[in-house]
Amino acid sequence: MRTTPTILHLDMDAFYASVEQASKPSLRGKAVVVGGLGPRGVVATASYEARVFGVHSAMPMAQARRLAPNAAYLVPRFGLYRAVSEQVMGLLRALSPLVEPLSLDEAFVDLVAGGAARDADSARLVATRLRADIRAVTGLTGSVGLAASKMLAKIGSEQAKPDGLVLIEPGTERSLLGPMPVRTLPGVGPATGDHLRRAGIHTVDELAEAGEDELVRLLGKAHGQALHAMALAHDERPVVAEREAKSVSVEDTYDVDIHDRLRVGLEVRRLADRCVQRLRGSGLSGRTIVLKVRRYDFSTLTRSETLRGPTDDPAVVREAAARLLDSVDTTGGVRLLGVGVTGLADYTQEDLFAQAAGAEPEGPVEQPADEPAEERPAGAERHWPAGHDVRHAEYGHGWVQGSGLGRVTVRFETPLSEPGRVRTFRVDDPELEPADPLPLVSPRPDGAAGTSTAATGAEPVL
Repeated sequence: MRTTPTILHLDMDAFYASVEQASKPSLRGKAVVVGGLGPRGVVATASYEARVFGVHSAMPMAQARRLAPNAAYLVPRFGLYRAVSEQVMGLLRALSPLVEPLSLDEAFVDLVAGGAARDADSARLVATRLRADIRAVTGLTGSVGLAASKMLAKIGSEQAKPDGLVLIEPGTERSLLGPMPVRTLPGVGPATGDHLRRAGIHTVDELAEAGEDELVRLLGKAHGQALHAMALAHDERPVVAEREAKSVSVEDTYDVDIHDRLRVGLEVRRLADRCVQRLRGSGLSGRTIVLKVRRYDFSTLTRSETLRGPTDDPAVVREAAARLLDSVDTTGGVRLLGVGVTGLADYTQEDLFAQAAGAEPEGPVEQPADEPAEERPAGAERHWPAGHDVRHAEYGHGWVQGSGLGRVTVRFETPLSEPGRVRTFRVDDPELEPADPLPLVSPRPDGAAGTSTAATGAEPVL
């Protein structure tokens, strides 16, 4: 393990909710909850204002509504979150070639590899500048941990939240870790934590004192040895620039179980197209098609079919997924469907199109559900997800506050405007259309970015 705090861990603060607040002036400083809004929805992210009421990630949305009935509840806009994430990751890659993203809002950086820092002082300077750059480019805040290992850098960023910086000096790791609960360590989830608690082990100090032999007896060789090393603050894991993807998949959970076999087939077809879109977006193809079905009784079935070679042809993937569906009994109802592709490669095998012989001509591949609207039968009511962007022919850009009973309520504002006015329309108003999200910050004439009022409270740069 290195002797300088030159591994950086960045964790954006309440990322999805913060993006929504930055793009919606009327929600700044307010409780915001992002996630699935149906009966089975769960919280993806809650703003710090919502966390005061006890709302947190992975909580059932119904429970969140009981805790914070006056919060703004929004459907995720993953296209926008990915775009903002890429801006942040670009800033990290400018520091070092060794950037290891863990999710859209979290990453490790090896500052030595890029020559950005070699000691505690230079690492602190880099981290301070990075946080300022993130604020300038995105209007958002992130928390940073600096340490000599990945484990400790992540612990540092947790301590730094929100909008802070913590540097863990080498030599202080054991005293820092000792009183912390065992769940602090990577690899200690609820089950392992309960197992250790029943053995009388509650803190990292107690974990270290138990000794390697006892932990191996309790948890098995690999897990026991790894946890004992981490309890002693030993973590040799390197920052890995590229995580090789093992699969690409998409899935949807339905608010009401699907019983109609034709509807199930149409959903599988739609999921197959979305999966191919993700494959192509990553420049990949795959050999094995996987279907996932969770039935009404929560039993989950998976079926797979391996092709002669890798493909990214939507017709091939659709047909394979349909064949797999034929082998699954869905008469009791379906609550979740998923389509995935494994055996990934960076090339395709063209003669696989023969497997789709007889299929209808290929149309455009559908985008993920958070982007273009899904196809609707003629005469069906238009769907307006809460929080998503719209444009009105007369009033301009806005976002959906809510809809129901044939009406949709829109607040007309932009990231760089003052809080806007609310207006209500018929859901089929021809002058109201879905729109793309607007940038969170305004470019300045010198090519830099002007910060939105969400970050600084200053006047927007126009």
